Amino acid sequence: MTLQQLEYIVALDQYRHFVNAAESCNITQPTLSAMIQKLESELDVIIFDRNAHPIAPTPLGKKIIHQARTILFNTRGLNEIVATEKNRLEGDLHLGIIPTVAPYILPSFIKELHLSYPKINLHVSEMRTDMIIEKLSNAEIDLAILATPLEEEHLLEIPLYYEEFIGYVSPLDPLFAKKEIRSKNMPNQHLWVLQEGHCLRNQVLNFCTKNHENFRSLYEAGSIDTLIKIVDTNGGYTIIPELHLAFLNAQQQKNIRPLIAPAVVREISLVFREDFVRERILNMCADIVKQIIPSKMIDPHLKKFAIHL
Repeated sequence: MTLQQLEYIVALDQYRHFVNAAESCNITQPTLSAMIQKLESELDVIIFDRNAHPIAPTPLGKKIIHQARTILFNTRGLNEIVATEKNRLEGDLHLGIIPTVAPYILPSFIKELHLSYPKINLHVSEMRTDMIIEKLSNAEIDLAILATPLEEEHLLEIPLYYEEFIGYVSPLDPLFAKKEIRSKNMPNQHLWVLQEGHCLRNQVLNFCTKNHENFRSLYEAGSIDTLIKIVDTNGGYTIIPELHLAFLNAQQQKNIRPLIAPAVVREISLVFREDFVRERILNMCADIVKQIIPSKMIDPHLKKFAIHL
C-alpha cells in the first residue's frame, strides 16, 4: 500500500469517473485502474462497485476511503512539520469558505497568497456551512473560513474578525423614515432573506423575528446581491454584512440603516480539525486576513498574538 494508491482512490471517489480521476492525478487511466486494482488485491476487498453508473464505492470501500483521506490529511501535516524546521512554507492548501464571506475576502486573499507565498498551491471551495463541516470531518479540506460558533466537538475555531449587520431598506418601506433601526423590533413583513442552508439566513431570522420557525417569505434569494436588487425593485428590506457596503453605489448607500439596541454582530473564524498540525499555515491565513479586513474589526487577541497549537 502506498500514499499514491490512497490518493488514487480518493480521486476516484471524488470524480466517480476513471478518466477524470486519472487526469486530476496527472496519470493515465490504465495506470489509475491498475494501481487501484493492486490495492484491492493487497487488501483482498472490493473498494469500488464498477457496475454502478456512475462508479461508486462499496460500503466497505467508503470506510477505506474515509481512512485514506485521514491518512493523507495527516501526511500533509507531517510535511508541514518538516517544512517548518527547514523554514519553508509550501504544499497544498484546501480551503472552504461560505458564500456570504467569500466576496469580501477571497479575491484579495488569493492575490496576496500568490504574491507572498508562491509555493502554496491553494484550492478553494465555496460551500454552505453544513457541507464545510462534513468535508472538514472527512479530511477533504484543511481549513475553512465561516461564521461561528459551530459547537462541533471535533473542530477548533479561531476568531478572525467581528462584522456588524446593516439594514438595507427601500425608500418605499416605512422603515426608510427611521435613521436607525432597533434590531429587536424589526418586522417580519417585507423582509427578504437568503435560502435555507445559509447560516446568514438563520442569524438574521434569530434576531429579526419572534418565531422564525413559522417565518414565510415570498422569495428567498441565493446571494446578497440578489437580495439588494429585489429590495431596489420591489420594496421591503433586507439585512446585509458590513463589508458589503463597499459594493453599493452612491444611491444605494442612502438606503443603509444601522441596527441598534443592540447592534448585531457575527463572528468569522478559521475552523479546522482538532488533529490539524500546520501551525504556520494557520498564521499565514490569519495574517492575510488581517491585511484585508479593517483593523477595527479584527479579533483583539489575533491582533496581539500568533496562533499556537
